[in-house]
Amino acid sequence: MVKSFENLTRDEVLVRSSEHVFSTGIDDSAGALCKANMKYGLAKFHYLQDSLGLDPDATFIGAPDATVTRNIHRWSQGFGYGGKASWGDGSEKLVVLDAMPNACGMLVGTLDGLPEIDSLLERVNSVLTSDEVIDGIPIQWDFAVGNHFIDLFRYKPISPEDKIPHRYAFIIHGSVPELKGDNVSKFRFGLYHHKSVTLREMAEIVSTPFGDVRVLTDANAERYLEFNEFAIELSKKKRERAASLLFDDYTEVSSPIHQGLLNMNEIALGCHYIKEQKQGALFPLALRADIPAYLVQGIPNFKEEIIEHLGFAKRAEKHGVMNRLLEADILPHGGGYVFPSLLGVSKVIEKAGNSRYFVVDVATGHEAEKVFSSPRELQFSYRGKQVVNRSVDLELCKVVAQLMPRIVLKV
Repeated sequence: MVKSFENLTRDEVLVRSSEHVFSTGIDDSAGALCKANMKYGLAKFHYLQDSLGLDPDATFIGAPDATVTRNIHRWSQGFGYGGKASWGDGSEKLVVLDAMPNACGMLVGTLDGLPEIDSLLERVNSVLTSDEVIDGIPIQWDFAVGNHFIDLFRYKPISPEDKIPHRYAFIIHGSVPELKGDNVSKFRFGLYHHKSVTLREMAEIVSTPFGDVRVLTDANAERYLEFNEFAIELSKKKRERAASLLFDDYTEVSSPIHQGLLNMNEIALGCHYIKEQKQGALFPLALRADIPAYLVQGIPNFKEEIIEHLGFAKRAEKHGVMNRLLEADILPHGGGYVFPSLLGVSKVIEKAGNSRYFVVDVATGHEAEKVFSSPRELQFSYRGKQVVNRSVDLELCKVVAQLMPRIVLKV
């Protein structure tokens, strides 16, 4: 393995970093953009590791919903979305802040009956205007922000192993915006370096040819991981509190996060991580508001024959990262953004200051091209059942139940 980049050209570094992207995503423009941007993020990771005397072996393993991130800061740092990024085995006291964990997750619960819309809206308005405090933190409800939501479904069992007796279900999707900047918790610093003055003062900056990397090491890395766990617990408690305020009675099915640090060297970026969950745990896979969602059981992944089938084996063995694929243990959490009007990425143009412009073919049949630096302003949709089908085909999960949309709340 390469221990120094002194003799590598910029293009050679990017080729090498692209070989550390293992995406099982759908072959569309969003999947192509994910891989195209992620190689820049991994190039920075590799320079960081090399500067610390570590093997430059950072990887990104994309789930079937691998796509872009519409967060401008995360995208500009070279990240895609819908997968797991790793820069060590978990033992290194090294946290990369540019990944921006936010403890986002989904609570799935079941109900005996479906509430009336008028009654439900009254409760929603009451919740969104209530002054809640959990663990000393004033709560900011965020269920109407971005792709967060509260949805209700008819529960349709598919697997004979499904023992859930209720007829209806709900999903509450949200995170912890109250912890992104400096806050009143015992930690004081926030999750996001660009929103937390205290965190910026703690961070070390490592310069690379592809831009700066903001990191925490030693005790600061340990402290941040502890804060990440605090944020995950608060995120879960928020969703539980919302559910208890919205529904007279419910039964919790699961409440996994899909965006947060797994240890000091790995982050789930929009994917479920099944390894630390109880055997038989159910995970929500929410696609679009107009089509069913699913509950699935995760299967430890990836299997050796699947890795070979995907064409990953030689690259993984060459760079010594096969163990990460064998122990990926990830699932998609949704469909992922998709851009129906765009085709594949034809090239990436780099300009001064490490800015990148993506040139993408337009699906008009007229040789048109679109050029942009961030997908934030692109018109998007969400993928459909092909993500579920691909997950099953790759033996990542087993479908247990289908959730048929009944009430979709964006309020």
